[in-house]
Amino acid sequence: MVDWNLAVATATRLVRPGPEVSRDEARAVVAELRRHARASEEHVRGFTGLATDAVHDTPVLVVDRPGWIRANVAGFRELLKPLLGRMEERRGTTPGGAVLGAVGGKVTGVEVGMLLSFLSSRVLGQYETFAPASRELPAGSPGGGRLLLVAPNIVHVERELDVEPHDFRLWVCLHEETHRTQFTAVPWLRDHLEGEIQSFLEQTDVDPTTVLERLREAAQSLAGGRPEGEAENGGRSLVELVQTPAQREILARLTAVMSLLEGHADFVMDGVGPAVVPTVGEIREKFQQRRAKGASRLDLALRRLLGLDAKLRQYQDGERFVRAVVEQCGMDGFNRVWTSPNTLPTKAEIAKPADWIARVHRRPEA
Repeated sequence: MVDWNLAVATATRLVRPGPEVSRDEARAVVAELRRHARASEEHVRGFTGLATDAVHDTPVLVVDRPGWIRANVAGFRELLKPLLGRMEERRGTTPGGAVLGAVGGKVTGVEVGMLLSFLSSRVLGQYETFAPASRELPAGSPGGGRLLLVAPNIVHVERELDVEPHDFRLWVCLHEETHRTQFTAVPWLRDHLEGEIQSFLEQTDVDPTTVLERLREAAQSLAGGRPEGEAENGGRSLVELVQTPAQREILARLTAVMSLLEGHADFVMDGVGPAVVPTVGEIREKFQQRRAKGASRLDLALRRLLGLDAKLRQYQDGERFVRAVVEQCGMDGFNRVWTSPNTLPTKAEIAKPADWIARVHRRPEA
C-alpha cells in the first residue's frame, strides 16, 4: 500500500541541502550535541523530579536530514503496520486490487516522501517513541525509543536567529531530553499513546474508494473550492477533514497528551535555562518570534494543510497548563499527572488547569 523505499528515495532526492560547514566544524557540532545531551539528563531529572535509570539505555543519535528521513520512515512502517495489513487484505478481495495497489503504493510513496522532505529541514530534534530495531541506526532497548538531534537544522536556526551557538544547542537538548525522560520515567506512557493511535487507525475506513473520496473533499475544502454549506471546514487540516466522529474523540485525547508533553518540555527548558544557558531569554524571544511568523506564505499554507499550526498551539497551551499547575501545586503536585492514564488532563482541562487540579487533587471526602 505504501512503497516505503520510494518514499525514502523521493525525500532524500528533494531534501534541501543543509548550511555550509567545514568537515571540522561538523565534527565539532556533533561532539558538542552529544555532550549537551548527556549533560541534559542530570539537569532535567533534577528539575522535574522524574528519576529513571532506563534513560541510559536509549541511544542519542546526531543525524543529518536524510538520516532523520530514514529513521521516521522506519517508525511509520512500524506504527502503521496493522492498518496497512487490513488494507492489504481488503485489496485482495477487490477486482483489480493488485494492480491498483501497486500503482497506489508508488503514488503514496512519492507523497510520503514529499512530506518528509518538507519536514526534514524543520525538525531540530525528536524523541522517536516507536523506534523499531534497525540495521542502519542503533536500536534502543526492546520497546524503547531513541533521541534524534538533527545537526544541520540546529546550525541553520542558530545562525538565522543570530544567537550564541553553544547556548542554543544546550537549550534544544534540554527540550528533547525532557521528552526522553517523560517516556523512560513513566513506563505506561508509551503503551498508552500507542494504544490511542492504534484505536484512531482502527476507526479508519479501509475502503479505498471512501478514503479517496474523503481526500478529494478535503482537497477541495483546503483549496477554497468546497461545496456551498461546507464553509465551517475552512482552516481545518487534512487530518481533521478525513476523521470519523469516533476519531475526533480519540484525537481530542491525543491532542491533550501531546499538549502536555510539549508544554512540559518547553516549561523545563525555560526552567533549567537560567542556571545553565546564560542567553536563554534572548533565545526564547527570538525563537518564539520565528515560530509565530513562519518562513513564507507557502510555509504558512503548508502548516495549515498538515496541521502543524495546531502543533504550535500545543506548545503554548501545554506550557500554560504546566506553569499554572506548578505554581499552585508545586512540582510534586504536578507530577501526579504521570500516575496513570486517568490522571492525564483532558483537552478541556488543558485550557482550564483549575479543573484538572480540582479533579486530581480533590479531598478524599469530596
